[in-house]
Amino acid sequence: MEKKIDQFVIDRVREMRQEKGISQAELADRIDVSKGFIGAVENPRQRAKYNLTILNEIAKVMDCSIRDFFPEKYL
Repeated sequence: MEKKIDQFVIDRVREMRQEKGISQAELADRIDVSKGFIGAVENPRQRAKYNLTILNEIAKVMDCSIRDFFPEKYL
């Protein structure tokens, strides 16, 4: 069962990735994960999730704070 916080983070990363014009494959290359990993995370039928280490790497690629992926208040 997907938790609200997990889905919020996944949606926020996808939104920011798309705003910056970064494909799933490009992001995967830049954070050194398999090409299918980002797609698996963004696919609601899969159970893949981001961990803090990966979110930190994504923040570097997107030149933002890791905090930008999280809600201001608890969900």
